[in-house]
Amino acid sequence: MNDETSESNNTDNERETRTWAMFLHFSLLAGFVVPMAGLVTPIIIWQIQKNKLPGIDEHGKVVANWLILLIIYGVVSGLLTFILIGFPMLIVLVVVSIIFPIIGGIKANDGQLWKYPLSIQFFK
Repeated sequence: MNDETSESNNTDNERETRTWAMFLHFSLLAGFVVPMAGLVTPIIIWQIQKNKLPGIDEHGKVVANWLILLIIYGVVSGLLTFILIGFPMLIVLVVVSIIFPIIGGIKANDGQLWKYPLSIQFFK
């Protein structure tokens, strides 16, 4: 009976980790509703849950790496708008800012860690 309880706790812990990891990725989309929420919310979720659910730490690093590069890409695209190439880059950036968190959240809910394309690992 003790093994069953331990197995049940592991299953519940894994399910909770998957759910929070999914929320962590989806929280990037909050910035489209409330300014700056897409930057702050994922960091808060990561920092609060990483000690309770160790599996969250890897997802948090992926999301933090993406946030850093999103800012860099946004600044570079913004500067390049003066020579007109920045406008298409900003459009692509908005599109991938919607698509990547959705894919990451779906994969996280399936128990997979998906590293966002075009991102560099600042946090390992």
